[in-house]
Amino acid sequence: MRKAIVIGIDEYPGVPLEGCKNDAAAFCNTIQTNGDGSPNFEAILRTDITTRAQLSDLAENVFKGECDVALFYFSGHGHTNKLGSFLVTPDAKGLDTGLSMEDLLKLANESEAKNRVIILDCCNSGSIGTSELTGGNISSLKKGVTILTASRQNESAIEINGHGVFTNLLLAALQGGAADVKGDITPGSIYAFIDQALGAWDQRPVFKTNVTEFCPLRHVTAKVDKRTLRKLAAYFPSAGHEFPLDPSFEYTNSKEIEHNIIEPYAIEKNVEQFKDLQKFQSVGLVVPVDSDHMYFAAMESKTCRLTALGAHYWKLAKERRI
Repeated sequence: MRKAIVIGIDEYPGVPLEGCKNDAAAFCNTIQTNGDGSPNFEAILRTDITTRAQLSDLAENVFKGECDVALFYFSGHGHTNKLGSFLVTPDAKGLDTGLSMEDLLKLANESEAKNRVIILDCCNSGSIGTSELTGGNISSLKKGVTILTASRQNESAIEINGHGVFTNLLLAALQGGAADVKGDITPGSIYAFIDQALGAWDQRPVFKTNVTEFCPLRHVTAKVDKRTLRKLAAYFPSAGHEFPLDPSFEYTNSKEIEHNIIEPYAIEKNVEQFKDLQKFQSVGLVVPVDSDHMYFAAMESKTCRLTALGAHYWKLAKERRI
């Protein structure tokens, strides 16, 4: 079971925001299903929060009980004062600003959910998960907790044209931009995607985690299906093996196709293998040796080999983990 609470707040007295509700709705809609339309998260969207009590209850409920993944997403104002850092609610008054990030993390740390994920698109959000007593240098995440925030602890989270910069990138990552070869999108790959998109002068995302393995947050169509990936172990007896090619692997090298052909002519079995190898090359798993293109590697009877990434998936295939 995978469950999520998704919150977006725009109506702050005196300091309204414009895009938090829309960003929350788009995020909720995205995580509810995988790329093929299959169910993903059972997500509840709330854009009518007015009090700290409401926000606290929602946070408590999402982290209550056992489940595979419990996810909390917040888009709105964040604020730091002498008492700590807070997710601001519209009833903020004086130092009573909203739900403290420390309390939110406590709920996640104490949860029985196998994986707990907190995603915050608000100012000062990088404060969560660090101890004020140590100058913010020591993490306080328990095993199974992952945090992804829009900015560092002393930074603002920017809106442009009514949309959060962070959530726009988050959505692009979840819609496939951060997918691996198998189509899995993890918190780590999302962070890498967002980190590369933001420059040195932009707000900087923060990623904190205490997990032994990443749990995918969404799955999209695989760049290479698992059945084909498993063939890596058959084509390459070892990670350093070079697969020998010749013109018989190129389907156009056939008497049925009008162009200059050379022996050995196309062989159906080799052509099918070559299609797999070309697919591997297209996603960075295989490269031709001493040639610019797989076509020329075949026509010139050269070889192809695994890349470092290809060797990783070769190992997974060899150990029957995909």
